[in-house]
Amino acid sequence: MIYGTGGIGKSSLSALAPNPLFYDFDRGAGATGVATIGGVETWTDLRDALHSRIVRDYATLVIDTATKVQELAQAHTFATVRHEKGNLVTSVEGYGYGKGYQHVYDTFLTLLSDLDEHARAGRNVVLVCHSVTDTAPNPEGEDYKRYEPDLQQPPKQGRLRDRIKNWCDHLLFINYDVAVNKGKAVGAGTRTIYPTEMPTYWAKSRKLRDPIPFPEGSRDLWAALFEGGAR
Repeated sequence: MIYGTGGIGKSSLSALAPNPLFYDFDRGAGATGVATIGGVETWTDLRDALHSRIVRDYATLVIDTATKVQELAQAHTFATVRHEKGNLVTSVEGYGYGKGYQHVYDTFLTLLSDLDEHARAGRNVVLVCHSVTDTAPNPEGEDYKRYEPDLQQPPKQGRLRDRIKNWCDHLLFINYDVAVNKGKAVGAGTRTIYPTEMPTYWAKSRKLRDPIPFPEGSRDLWAALFEGGAR
């Protein structure tokens, strides 16, 4: 998963992956010239498209964005999973406290199963995601804010954000390089990809350790993952 704020370059970075095919819900790949698959408007459309023969011609499948796909999972859940009283609902809260989040979570897991099949077949899978700031509980002191992927994270059941973090091999956070001078943030628009977790953001990697600068058009991330060894 690659996540970060809007417009920071998540789609353009994903477009530099080996021979990618985009499921481009946020229209983020439009200017990159990469292949996109059309006609995907619903959850069923997405799962059918992931099983189409066309994917065999590509090395990387990019879901852009997982945040949008979660909305499709919600709509599919509302249309197919009834309330315990037998009626359909129109919101997560319509199922009763916490139950709707679990239903959406269960729906989303079927997509992860599809993507696992592609990974086993030797294809790379990239989930692009927007970021949010959330409060991190701190058992040793005051809670604090950090960046996390923009996926549902209710207090108890249905914590999709946690599930995706555990599922992916690499959770990469992109951020602008910012210095603070006399209380004011100062930056030149440069960006860095972070593969290891810090108190201010989620990240992890099975291979990478050091931050990777991301100037426009740089393939350094993919070289580190697939060609140049660990960084």
